[in-house]
Amino acid sequence: MDFFLYFCRNVKNMAETNHLVIMAGGVGSRFWPVSTPKKPKQFIDILGTGSSLLQLTVKRFEKVCDIEHVWVVTSARYKELVREQLPLLPESNILLEPCMRNTAPCIAYAAWKIKKRDAAANIIVSPADHIVTDVEEFRRVMEEGLFFTAGEDRILTVGMRPSRPETGYGYIKVKENTGEGEIREVEGFKEKPDRQTAEEYLRAGGYLWNSGIFVWNVATIEKAFRKEQPEIACIFDELEKDFYTPGEQEAVNRRFPECKNISIDYAVMEHVRNIYVFPADFGWSDLGTWGSLHELSEKDTDRNAVVGEGVRLVECKDCVVRVSPDKPMVLQGLEGYIVAEHNGVFLICKAEEEQRIKEFSSRLQE
Repeated sequence: MDFFLYFCRNVKNMAETNHLVIMAGGVGSRFWPVSTPKKPKQFIDILGTGSSLLQLTVKRFEKVCDIEHVWVVTSARYKELVREQLPLLPESNILLEPCMRNTAPCIAYAAWKIKKRDAAANIIVSPADHIVTDVEEFRRVMEEGLFFTAGEDRILTVGMRPSRPETGYGYIKVKENTGEGEIREVEGFKEKPDRQTAEEYLRAGGYLWNSGIFVWNVATIEKAFRKEQPEIACIFDELEKDFYTPGEQEAVNRRFPECKNISIDYAVMEHVRNIYVFPADFGWSDLGTWGSLHELSEKDTDRNAVVGEGVRLVECKDCVVRVSPDKPMVLQGLEGYIVAEHNGVFLICKAEEEQRIKEFSSRLQE
């Protein structure tokens, strides 16, 4: 057979087994008051583009896998938000967590349910609230990652080349001169560092930001859970008979709370040996804070980033402002401030104090 035809057929066959799992259960408390427990940031048009972060996530994967192979794992209270924002998503692909148990149980639930339908599935796991500016490069990395893990016992994470000594991200240490092509073996994972350590990482080289995006085939992640987290694996083994039946949600509501509250990094990534990283640069941000929104957004000559048609700034510098379109306002003399509004609730605080936003919202609730 002609090699090109053989390659194209195999790529087509691979595409038919590609699945995307979107983790969309967080409450986004650091983006208060725009993000609230009732409607957290993944369901909000944070950037003023006309699409929520969840919708933008699905859109950038649209050439990587079909909508029938997209799975959204979220809190039970956000089911209607998902249905409203993703009307083409099959309802059986919305996986509802009855309580928060971190990313490991979330990923296991999706993996076991996908496995029952497609034992050859090749899976990308992505948070719902990331931003990517170079979508074509992003898709190239995802497609090469899927090719790397298809049919192989490999776990792949995506590492972003750091542009600054960021203290808000975990890091991945790369083994030099290992792996295949652009992909490298992982030497180890590092917790979010202090400023001095982050600067040392940047000077040393060989460190990447941990994006929290993973690629693997379903057999590999199942094997990893069975070895490293057998109690979680046992729970989903027992739940598997209920998947795709009318009794699924009731069974999940009963057993899911028994899962250990643990992240996928602690549960699996820090223990397995067959783990690789794809160093990438596609204009990525996890959009975890108002500061990251400021960094990502277009800014005026005074480095102000504004979302809101009625906002006028006078003698302001280094501010991030996001207010509703129907809230005209003039701000004067602010430097390094966050100004945010949602449904008539305002936050005005120094950007350097954004880590206290949870505290500020609690004071208002009191």
